[in-house]
Amino acid sequence: MRHAFLAALLAPLALGALPAVAADLPYRQAPADYYAPVPVTRWQGFYAGLNAGYGWGSFTDDANWLFAQPSGGEFGFTGGYNYMVAPNFLIGAEADFDFTGISATNYPYPGRMTSGNLNDLFTLRGRVGYTMDRALFFISGGLAGGRTEINMQNVWWGNFWGQQSSYQLGWALGAGVEYLVIPNISVKAEYLFTSLGSTSYFNYSPWALQVGSNNSQVRLGVNYHF
Repeated sequence: MRHAFLAALLAPLALGALPAVAADLPYRQAPADYYAPVPVTRWQGFYAGLNAGYGWGSFTDDANWLFAQPSGGEFGFTGGYNYMVAPNFLIGAEADFDFTGISATNYPYPGRMTSGNLNDLFTLRGRVGYTMDRALFFISGGLAGGRTEINMQNVWWGNFWGQQSSYQLGWALGAGVEYLVIPNISVKAEYLFTSLGSTSYFNYSPWALQVGSNNSQVRLGVNYHF
């Protein structure tokens, strides 16, 4: 009888101690799902890189019928700056300089040889772009300049031979797409059209002529973003 009474008296105390004992026991639960934060693509800032491509076009003015259509490869350097004006819109400026092999040789009639070479090309352009995470779609336009070399030989008229080069200015217009493969490295594909103004060659000779040029370039490039 005494043992039954003690058991009834201690039962509430034992039940009250169970939560405290349970709290000391090891506790295992499946970890909550982890979601990595979405990386923030930052296009804003300075960048520099390399480009290479292929160009083709035509000479204009007096040289239109004297010269064949020039073509050739090119390789050069690029640098610029992007500024984000809105979450998906940017403006910027870009400059590039390319060594080019865009050239043509022609024999318009027997005894006469003409050749024209675009030996280097630079552009200074503004850019407007729209970003979609890692991708940038852009258009650009601005100033262009290039060094053109003209060669001419005519064996029938005094055996004339002349060579002259001149730096010609004009304008450029292009469009392309750029993609960030890792946060600081991007690759791009671009089409660029340049038109260089007409310049006089072989002045004060019977073979004086005006020469300009229009050229298209398709380029691939890689840029490092600082």
